[in-house]
Amino acid sequence: MAVYEQQELRKPPISQVGIVRWLRVNLFSSRVNIGLTLAALYMLYIIIPPLLNWTIFDANFNFGEFSIFGFEFGEVMATNTNCGRSAACWPFIYEKFDMFIYGFYPRDLVWRVDSVFAMTAMLFVIVRLVRNRKGSAKILLTTFVVFPIVSFYLIAGGVFGLEEVKTHQWGGLTLTLVIASVGILVSFPIGILLALGRQSNLRVISFFSTIYIEFIRAVPLITILFMASFVLPLFFTGGVDFDKLLRALIAITLFQAAYFAEVVRGGLQAIPTGQYEAADAIGLNYVQKNALIVLPQALKISIPNLVGSSISLFKDTTLVLIIGLMDMLAMVNMTANDINWLGRETEGFVFVTMTMWIFLYSMSRYSKKLEVRFSTDHKN
Repeated sequence: MAVYEQQELRKPPISQVGIVRWLRVNLFSSRVNIGLTLAALYMLYIIIPPLLNWTIFDANFNFGEFSIFGFEFGEVMATNTNCGRSAACWPFIYEKFDMFIYGFYPRDLVWRVDSVFAMTAMLFVIVRLVRNRKGSAKILLTTFVVFPIVSFYLIAGGVFGLEEVKTHQWGGLTLTLVIASVGILVSFPIGILLALGRQSNLRVISFFSTIYIEFIRAVPLITILFMASFVLPLFFTGGVDFDKLLRALIAITLFQAAYFAEVVRGGLQAIPTGQYEAADAIGLNYVQKNALIVLPQALKISIPNLVGSSISLFKDTTLVLIIGLMDMLAMVNMTANDINWLGRETEGFVFVTMTMWIFLYSMSRYSKKLEVRFSTDHKN
């Protein structure tokens, strides 16, 4: 009988495993890649150290005095005069933080806005808790109907003894979130109806849906905002006060609905013809066929593009400053014109950029989770 001696297993070469292999395959696989990698490293060397010095190492973080258990810490808060110009002065953000978040909203009433923020966080918790449970659809539908109404009356007031706050006092992040959320939530069902209308066999409905979609998509949002702000009031009789924020919300909703319609239409066209034929074969009417068979599949396919359009709308909310609405970006220019903080626009723009990035990145990551959750692919 042949006897085979057990040979000692040898480890693979270090160049074939781990980070060394990753670097060799992805960054240094050819002369061109080596050159591009070295050029990229040189650019990072030029950009990153000065950026870190400006934002962190040389920046002023003196936010003022505070006490813990009776012990005093810190110094008098830095001002524009003793911050210097070579690095960031973050006390400017601390000083103007309320303006960036609430705008001109009365400071003694900001608890109402904070309550809406807390309710929004609770809404995500409720969605996660009741998901896939019996009666969850009714609970979620009720929640999504009641929540906007309660939120509006909390912020606007005028009912149940709450002091009324006019919309021209809304501003900052609060106004940005109001415009983005209303624009997305209201335009979404309108976009679905327009997509179904464009796919309709009734030529009149298809014609007008197509005309509307193509016209809106051919006009920039800034033009529609101008029309809503300055042209729309001309159609009303004298003395009619049509709220400026409401005009902007109508314009943004109608604009975004056209883009959602095209996204949903792309999802509808991706549905195999057999799905329509199967729905007809079992006797479903038009509404049942679309609500139970077609739309669930089309919306699942369209999730990435729907979120992409929502992100674009969120960024486009900054255009409302041209019609006099004071969103976060407008607040940067206004606060930087304070005689005590002249020339600090850069810090404000950095703050707005990071705030917007947090919201938009969160939306992107949530869309990834939705794709995984609703995925019906059978993978080995």
